[in-house]
Amino acid sequence: MDNKELVLKATGELFGDQDPSAVDRWVAPDYRQHSSLAPDGPEALRGLVANLPEGFRYEPARVIADGDLVALHGVYHGFGPEPLVAFDLFRVADGKLAEHWDGLTPVVTATASGRSQTDGQAEPANADTEQSRALVREFAQRVLQDADYSVLTDYISTETYLQHNPEAADGLDGFGAAAATWAGQGKNLVYKTVHKVVAEGDLVLLQSEGEFGEPVAYWDLFRVADGKIVEHWDVVAPIPAELPHTNGIF
Repeated sequence: MDNKELVLKATGELFGDQDPSAVDRWVAPDYRQHSSLAPDGPEALRGLVANLPEGFRYEPARVIADGDLVALHGVYHGFGPEPLVAFDLFRVADGKLAEHWDGLTPVVTATASGRSQTDGQAEPANADTEQSRALVREFAQRVLQDADYSVLTDYISTETYLQHNPEAADGLDGFGAAAATWAGQGKNLVYKTVHKVVAEGDLVLLQSEGEFGEPVAYWDLFRVADGKIVEHWDVVAPIPAELPHTNGIF
């Protein structure tokens, strides 16, 4: 069983079947938690699963595997009063879930592009993973961190840019208009540190730290085609002032 299969089976038993005993089968004794939803360790995860509300379900959208890291993108129904779009990132060690990070944001039904926050291509295409990773890494450094928008078209296609951020329409013009609106609201996009890069085929996920009117965790998923970024999904999650553990969210 590869790491992608392992994570899908483990999370399916934990959150699909809502089976607390799955913790014994799939979770490492020193399980390290970065989510704001649970304290550290397997027993806290067991308690979370045991207390999931009636009607709780997870709606998967896509999965990306990169070495010992596996990222899930989907929607949780039942964690709160409204559905939550989520990126979950797991580190696998010795056949067990060893570490977990996540970012969650409410589902928005009326988006600027007309696309949902999770629809689009579901599977990574058979593309050169390292080329995709290198392009997005360079884009992250030059455009997101250095804020040099003069090179934007070196990385993002001028022909096709499908947008799943709920406040931005398709295309570079859509992104530009949204960025101008955010700036007017005092919410400039500031990327300070890229903490994780998870890539498979044409899909590359960045987990970054920055500011968007307040300290936030950015989760940005990009699809690459013909040497350019052609699609984008994201979650922008405020960094909580307090966490139920001492691991931080990164």
